[in-house]
Amino acid sequence: MPAALRRPPGITDVAQAAGVSLSTVSRVLTGSARVSDDKKQRVLTAVAELGYRANGVARALQSGRQSMIAVLTGNTSRYGYAMTIQGIEEAARQAGYIVMIAVVESDDPQTVGAAVDLALSQPVAGALVLEYDAPGVAALRAMPLHVPVISVAGSGSRKTPTPHAFIDDRAGARRATEHLLGLGHATVHYLGIPSPGWPSGRQKGWLEALQAAGAAVPNVVECGWDPQEAYARGGELAADQSVTAVLCGNDELAVGVIRALADAGRSVPGEVSVIGFDGEPFVSLLSPALTSVEQDFTHLGHRAVRMLLDRIETGSCAQTSSALARLVVRESTAPPARGGPAR
Repeated sequence: MPAALRRPPGITDVAQAAGVSLSTVSRVLTGSARVSDDKKQRVLTAVAELGYRANGVARALQSGRQSMIAVLTGNTSRYGYAMTIQGIEEAARQAGYIVMIAVVESDDPQTVGAAVDLALSQPVAGALVLEYDAPGVAALRAMPLHVPVISVAGSGSRKTPTPHAFIDDRAGARRATEHLLGLGHATVHYLGIPSPGWPSGRQKGWLEALQAAGAAVPNVVECGWDPQEAYARGGELAADQSVTAVLCGNDELAVGVIRALADAGRSVPGEVSVIGFDGEPFVSLLSPALTSVEQDFTHLGHRAVRMLLDRIETGSCAQTSSALARLVVRESTAPPARGGPAR
């Protein structure tokens, strides 16, 4: 077989087989402009005969179904974001949809508008908005009402008319705080991740557990996403000898805190117990292995896609889809040292 025929068929091959221009093929495949029925059918026939992109586009167009889902997100590289997007992509691909991602870099109205316009410039069947941060919240508010949308939320603590899938991090934080109090710690300090505009579910769960136990409620230690900033905040916590237990907003912040405690001469868990959040794969390999609240973000992405497909196909879906976060106890938590603060 000639080498030229062994390569996967491309758009040029489709155009040649259909006897039309490249731009005509592009218009048919994207649905960006009207094409005569005759030319459209010739392109679809060529796509099917050549096996261009495994016929997925042709099947979608022949069925009259738009085959793309838009994802709007403030980030793609942090663990929770990346794993949620992975779950979305897996579930969408299984259902025959293509995923396009628009990154919303800030909550500035112009930036948000540009990201939404980019997403909706494609022939999308619906959209998923990762409402994990302020840019995501702003993007959700900017979505037009006629577009089927599902919010993929960091928690279920905020009431919203948009159907949303979430992990119950509020219950997870409550369980983590109760675990530390049950070990005998007088209270638990909280190092928070950036807020999307209201107290996170993690912060609410931490507060509820302390109040239910009648424990003192320390001020929230505000922090960004950077472990280096967590290291600085950890140094401040290390200097306070009354601090014996810290719940961190995510695992990367916990790493920064543990290193700061070690550099200050305070051992973990001998003098200070530390819990992280999210359950990143590396935390079991740390020394000490990190106790963490695990969240299945990949499954969250799957659930969000199922909700969106229900809404696309039937016009309605469940208002919420939730799953529990799971506390995994490892080596970074222990009872407070003798002579240290205890309940």
